[in-house]
Amino acid sequence: MTCNRIVVSNTSPVSNLAAVDWLDLLREVFGRVIVPQAVFVECTAAGAGQLVADRIRVQAWIETRDVADRALVTQLRRELDAGEAEAIALAIELKADRLLLHEWLGRAVTARFSLPVIGLLGVFVLAKQRGHIPAVKLVLDDLIGVAHFWIGADLYAHVLHTAGEA
Repeated sequence: MTCNRIVVSNTSPVSNLAAVDWLDLLREVFGRVIVPQAVFVECTAAGAGQLVADRIRVQAWIETRDVADRALVTQLRRELDAGEAEAIALAIELKADRLLLHEWLGRAVTARFSLPVIGLLGVFVLAKQRGHIPAVKLVLDDLIGVAHFWIGADLYAHVLHTAGEA
C-alpha cells in the first residue's frame, strides 16, 4: 500500500538509495516523491556518479518542481546547502505531509517550521512495516557497504530493534 500524500525529498535519501539500486523503495512506500530543482541538479550532477544520475533521471514518479519563495531559500542558504534549503522551502509551500531529510543540521532547521520529517532509517522501518522489504538490515547493510553511508553502532542497533530485528 502506498501513501498518496505530498512527500518532498532532499538529495541524500534519493541519491543514497539510487546508489544501491533501492530507489524504487521510495515509490513503493510513498507513491511519488517531489524534489526541488536544486536536489535534482545535485542528484544528477557529474560528481554524483553516472549510474546514480541515470537511475534518477528515468523515474517518472520523481517530480521536479521549482520553489516559488526564493526569499525563504536565500534565508535558509545561510545555514544549509542549496538542496536542503530548497527542499525545506518546497515542503513548506506544498504543505507536505513528509519531508525526507537525513542530515542533522537540516532536521534542526525544520523544527523551526514544524515540518514532519522522516529520514532514510525511518523509511526503512516504514517499508518493512508495510511489507515492502523483508528486513531493514538488508537495505541498511547495502547502504553501509556500497554507498559508504555512515551510521553509528548505537543507532544501527536501535533501528534494527525498532524494526523488530534485534
